[in-house]
Amino acid sequence: MNSPIFNVLTIAGSDSGGGAGIQADLKAFSALGAYGASVITALTAQNTRGVTAIHAPDAGFVTAQLDAVFDDIRIDAVKIGMLANASIVRAVAEALRRHQPPRVVLDTVMISKSNHALLAPEAVAALRDELLPLAGIVTPNLPEAAALLGVAPATDEAAMVEQGEALRALGAQAVLMKGGHLGSDDSPDWLVEAGGTLRLGGPRVPVTNTHGTGCTLSSAIAALWPQRGDLAPAVSEAKQYLTSALEASARLDVGHGVGPVHHFWRWW
Repeated sequence: MNSPIFNVLTIAGSDSGGGAGIQADLKAFSALGAYGASVITALTAQNTRGVTAIHAPDAGFVTAQLDAVFDDIRIDAVKIGMLANASIVRAVAEALRRHQPPRVVLDTVMISKSNHALLAPEAVAALRDELLPLAGIVTPNLPEAAALLGVAPATDEAAMVEQGEALRALGAQAVLMKGGHLGSDDSPDWLVEAGGTLRLGGPRVPVTNTHGTGCTLSSAIAALWPQRGDLAPAVSEAKQYLTSALEASARLDVGHGVGPVHHFWRWW
């Protein structure tokens, strides 16, 4: 008997360069055997060199997209990425409360690789207060975790775990603290759940094509969580998938700046 194909929804911004946002999400879903649907929260004029413009739709249109998907399609997991402003954050939170999808992965997208703000400052509080309590797992990097908590970024693994616990106290069921900003030889992440903590080690891959890594990891978790049943094995496998996508990224020749990872390394 064939395994079921799960439906996964990305709620995120569009990257016209194709390396991050909903484009990366849909690629990761497909590469990992899930069917992808999308709700677009922002349009970005973007390439491998940076973001030159952002257009955010009216929050009511975001709600219309969400209701259209949930009213017709069984959604097994949701990945949330760029939300642009507080009105859209609240619209997404209201829709999640109405439709109650079984698994929610919240990627706290705030700043692009080119240091362009992707979330209005006043929206950070809305993200923390409205969406964190609805998340099955939140996946911040160290600056994002610090911004949500109003503290300095963690500089060691003990502080990473401490901040992960603090984010759980704000309502998230689980937190994946991503250690890419530590600057160590490896790239350790910490999964913080109610039942304890799990260190997920991994090599620091020395490549320049790192655009869309956060989007890809959170999307991989969303695609694998329904398939694996439990969160920890889904997170571990998602991290391995991203590592391989980074290692294969040199095969791509996309743009003149920070290029994308290779989502389809298994197939191409």
